[in-house]
Amino acid sequence: MKLNLNNSTLKISAGLSRQFPKDAIPQVAFSGRSNVGKSSLINSLLQRKSLARVSSAPGKTITINFYDVDRKLFLVDLPGYGYAKVSKQERARWGKLIEDWFADTSLLTLGIQLVDIRHQPTADDCSMVEWFKASGKPFVVVANKHDKIKKSEWEPNVARIRETL
Repeated sequence: MKLNLNNSTLKISAGLSRQFPKDAIPQVAFSGRSNVGKSSLINSLLQRKSLARVSSAPGKTITINFYDVDRKLFLVDLPGYGYAKVSKQERARWGKLIEDWFADTSLLTLGIQLVDIRHQPTADDCSMVEWFKASGKPFVVVANKHDKIKKSEWEPNVARIRETL
């Protein structure tokens, strides 16, 4: 499928499950801890600097953001988890929103679980991988932030991630 990346827009920031696009086009979901680089990766893939909102403070993605790529594909930025300093109620709302998104099995086409290569995957990372497994849809785990460690640390850290997930 050939995509015109210049024809990429934010379709909707869905805070409610009824706002999820039901278009019959593939949805590629990005999940991971707050501040792991989901929005930065989306911007990089779309060759943009600021389509997906990037912040140095964790927890800024509080909705599920659907980026329409040439009307042929959605890149879906799920809210992060872990570091965000938000109330338990807000965290529960995010969890319910993500749960509702996963519950509609027609939405997910491919999952991309981002983890920080510097750290052991968290219990939340393991839970997200279980959500992807339960969906029955393909997913990949991507180790991000490799620029923050020595090259000699890459292989053992990736091995630890593989073993955990």
